[in-house]
Parts: sequence; C-alpha cells; structure tokens
Amino acid sequence: MFLPIVAYGAPILRKVCKDITADYSGLTKLIEDMWETMYESNGVGLAAPQVNKDIRLFVVDSEQIFENLDEEEKDLYPDGPGTKKVFINAHIESLEGEEWSYNEGCLSIPKIREDVYRTETVTLSYLDEQFQPHVTTFNGITARVILHEYDHIDGKLFIDYVKPLRKKLLQGKLNDISKGKIKVDYKMIFPK
Repeated sequence: MFLPIVAYGAPILRKVCKDITADYSGLTKLIEDMWETMYESNGVGLAAPQVNKDIRLFVVDSEQIFENLDEEEKDLYPDGPGTKKVFINAHIESLEGEEWSYNEGCLSIPKIREDVYRTETVTLSYLDEQFQPHVTTFNGITARVILHEYDHIDGKLFIDYVKPLRKKLLQGKLNDISKGKIKVDYKMIFPK
C-alpha cells in the first residue's frame, strides 16, 4: 500500500526516533509499504518518520542509482552495484574519509535540491528485517543515501547542512511546501 509522504514542517520530521523490538505491531507490512512507497515516489531511500512513524527504521536501494548511471559515470563511485537493505535500530559506529559534495533531494522536501557535504564512509550497527544484528561499513553513494536516511531518524534534514544565507533564500519555497502549495506525483501529508 502506498503511504503518503510527510511534508517539510511536520514535527515528526524533527523527532529523534526510538528503537523498536521484534514484536513491533505490523512491522512486516510497514516495511513492504515503505518499499512500495519509495519506488512509487521515485526515491532511493525512505525513513519511517517520512511515513509518520517515529521509529528507527529506513530502507535504501542505491542499486537503482547505478542502473541509471551512464557507463562513464559508474567509475565515479566505489560502491557499485549499490545496496538494497532494510535498516532497523541503526546507530552510527564511525564516520571516516574525506567529505564530498553531492546534490541531494528529499521526498519530504520536493523540488528542492542542494549540494551537501558528507563523509565518504559510514560504519553502522543495525538489525535486518529478521532482527539479525549487523555491523557493516558502507562507502560512496550508498553511504550518502544511508546518511541522508539516518539523519531522518535523528530528526535532521538535508537542508540543515545548507549555509544560512542559502537557507534564507529557500525559506519561501520551504514555507510553500509546509502549506501544501506544491504539486508532486505522489500523495503527501502537510502540517496542520
């Protein structure tokens, strides 16, 4: 089932999410719905707060980024062919490498893209959908997508990395999004 995406301005997008246990009600269905919602919205990642759940859960599919790259672009990122995973109760163990810039967007902040600097590598501890524990290191574009989604479960948004003057210039667009004055190809929930 396609879940509506929570728009910028909703308090849940600023909430630090909580860990869950294996008996979390409806978890399997929620994960299925998040995958469907992400793909229907043309996203490469989706976090639980974006579908109005304050839990430490996100899904990532960076494989589709590599599928859509031109041959000469595929060498730009060391993590091909990408990763498709569910992350439950994720916590960052370490961040390493140089920071690099990439033009990011977000389903909760449609039609705004900004260059964001993030580290090359992230090591995460997390549980998969069977609640099996993992500690895995990710790099390249996959690390970036993971860090973007991880920020969501910590109450952060990619625009928080934008310089204050640039953010001030974006404020009109951000206000329009929070008021529902935007047209997108997917269903959204706007703050009251």
